[in-house]
This record gives sequence, structure tokens and C-alpha cells, in this order.
Amino acid sequence: MADPWLALEFGVDPAERIAQVGAAHEAFLTAGAAPHRVRDVVRRSWERSARLNPEATPPVDLADDVLAAYRAVHPLARVLPLFRDLLGGIAQDGAHLMAVCDADGRLLWVEGHPGVLRHAERMNFVPGARWDETHAGTNAPGTALAVDHSVQIFATEHFSRPVQRWTCAAAPIHDPATGRLLGAIDITGGDHLANPHSLALVRATARAAEAQLAADQPVEPGVTTVTALGRDEAELRVDGRRIRLGRRHSELLVLLLHHPEGRTGVQLGLDLYGDDRLHPVTLRAELSRLRRVLGLELLDSRPYRLRGTVRADFTTLAHRLDQGDAAGALDAYPGPLLPGSDAPGVTRLRRLIDGHLRAAVLATADPALLAAWTATPAGADDLLAWQALARALPVGAPRRPLALARIDQLTREYALERATFLQRPRN
Repeated sequence: MADPWLALEFGVDPAERIAQVGAAHEAFLTAGAAPHRVRDVVRRSWERSARLNPEATPPVDLADDVLAAYRAVHPLARVLPLFRDLLGGIAQDGAHLMAVCDADGRLLWVEGHPGVLRHAERMNFVPGARWDETHAGTNAPGTALAVDHSVQIFATEHFSRPVQRWTCAAAPIHDPATGRLLGAIDITGGDHLANPHSLALVRATARAAEAQLAADQPVEPGVTTVTALGRDEAELRVDGRRIRLGRRHSELLVLLLHHPEGRTGVQLGLDLYGDDRLHPVTLRAELSRLRRVLGLELLDSRPYRLRGTVRADFTTLAHRLDQGDAAGALDAYPGPLLPGSDAPGVTRLRRLIDGHLRAAVLATADPALLAAWTATPAGADDLLAWQALARALPVGAPRRPLALARIDQLTREYALERATFLQRPRN
């Protein structure tokens, strides 16, 4: 069976494939449906990208001092020397680029021969630009993040026409302790990259980066870790096992972590179902199944509570906020807590976490943190945060016009009079 993540099968004529997929791309833009000869991963990405203008280039989110400050604290900065060791030769050979992006598709570093970099600048393939599918359409780093898998994107498979002269291969990188998506490593160049070696190279580089990040972290035997931010289903790591929980078990685990002192069945039922749907028999059955998943040694009853040392990403974030570390908290925030959950207790906790983080970021008036917050799902429509960002940026900063445009857009959407805060004289 052919590898679905590879762009070309052995023996396929690249020029013929470019023409074939290009025709499919035009048909998709016209009719909204892609022929079956397009790879599934590409077809689904085109469907996710359908609202974009195929002639547009991605926006630049971060620049200058804001970009430098953001890169300095990003976890992938620790493995940048490794990327350069493994891919530096490719990045300087005059035909390729090496790029590293964060989990939101923002390019952190783009390196290569100056001539190739100048060509890439024409499509905004530059540090600080947003290359997730939402802003750039189908492309290797953006699609690798969207599907959480290494992938090649070949020529006319790109959704945006200005990008179709390029071919790229990218692989996602995860935090080895929590499984949280940190970003992706990418190589970009010409059609010759559509081969198994380029995909294998970025996969191996991503695994090497994860291994180095793991080696840098102290080993803590007997510690169970839970990842629940930015995902609808929590992931549990215990005794070397990685367990993905279902939605209801994820909600129960989060509620138990939020109440380390323990919860009665009635309390858990109210947090899980609310007053109108409280079913003690159903709750007991769910807890029994959760105990089998976790292991008898991890879950007590009367009251229900977790045993041993259990660490969760959202409790780590809360601890950093309590310590006044807004930058560290924001770095640990990939998205809202179990965003698909409507359990009353989880909904309250999600709002509490987002509200606490938002208030901490606004209080800093730090443009790097404000830019990072407005790039999150929770901050994208936060008018006050965009206003604070515009105030924090000096006149002439590349990011400021984008902030002002977003303020105008949100003001219109919220049917408000345009804020006058920008009319105040600056010191």
C-alpha cells in the first residue's frame, strides 16, 4: 500500500502530476468538490481552506522585538541548534529552506540561502507569518499541525496559487512529557523534494528534537501526567503508557484533579450533568469504567479522589499564574480546557482559567504576550486585548496596523463606537 503522506508514488511523472492536480484544484475552486484522484489528506485540507482567497498570502503576526521575545521563550528554541546540525546543509545548499513553526503555525525561524529566502519572501514565508491552514491554506507545516502527522505537500497541492511553485515536507513536534503539540519542522524547496527521503528526514529530525527535549527533563518515576488543554479528549501518561480517554472520562478526570480533596458522588454528578440530568447509577458506572482505565491504584472512592502524584497541564498553568508568571502560563496554554465539553463543572473551570490568564496577560501590557494571547482561540475576538496590544506597540511597528484593523473589525461586529483610546497622546 502506498504511503498516503507521500506526495508522489514511485514512477509517477512529476510534470504530469502537477498538471493533473492543478486541474483538480481549479475544479475544486469552481465547483467546491475535488476529484478522487487528489490524495485524501489534500482534499480534506482544501475543504478546510475553502473560505480563503487562493491568491492571498499569509499575514505576518509577529515582527522585530515582539518576535524576538516570543522566540526566546518558546520551547523549540532549545532544539534550534539540533535543527541546524541536522538540516543546516540543506538550508544552505541554494535550493532549500529550513523552517520551524509554533503550534499555531507562526513561523519562528526560516533559514537558507539568501537567494532562496528572497524568493520565499514574495509569498510571506518569513519569520512571524501565520502558516496554519486557517491563514495559508494547504501547506506542509500547516497541514502537519492540522492532522498531527508528518506530510508532504507537492506543488499544485497547495491551496494558495502563489505557493504552488514550491514543495515541502513537515513533521509535528510534541512535548515529550505531556504530548502537547509544540510546533513543526519543515523543509521547503523545488519539486525534487517529493520523495521518501525528505519526509523521512523531517520525521527523524522531529523525533530527535523530542528525544533531546525528553533528555533535558528530569525523570520522575511514579508521576502521572494529564493533558487536557486545547483538546476535547484528555490524554493520560502513566508507567510509560499513553492513554487517550473518552469525553466523559476526560471530564471526570479533570473534575477530580480540580478537587484533590475528593468529591462525593452527588457533587460529581452535579458537576458532570447538572441538576436536571443527575443519574447516580450512570455516574457510578462511568466511575467504575474510569477506575478500570486508570488502574485500581489511581482512584479512591468515598470520597472519589485520585491517588499518587498526578500533574495536569491546566493545574501547572494555574500554578504559574499564582506565581505571577504570565509568560510561563501563556506558553503552557495551547487552548481552552476540554473545549467540546458542556459539563457544568468543566465549563466553569474553563471560564475561570481563560479569565485568569487573560487578566494576567492584560496586566503585563507586554506586546509579545498580548500578541500571543490574541493569536489564541480565546483571544482572537478579545477587543480589549487588541486595544491593549495597539497601545503597547510603538507607532511604525509592523504589527500595529494589523491590530488597528482588527480593532475596527471587532468594533463593527460588536456595534460599538470606535474606541477613542488611540486618540490620547502617547508619552
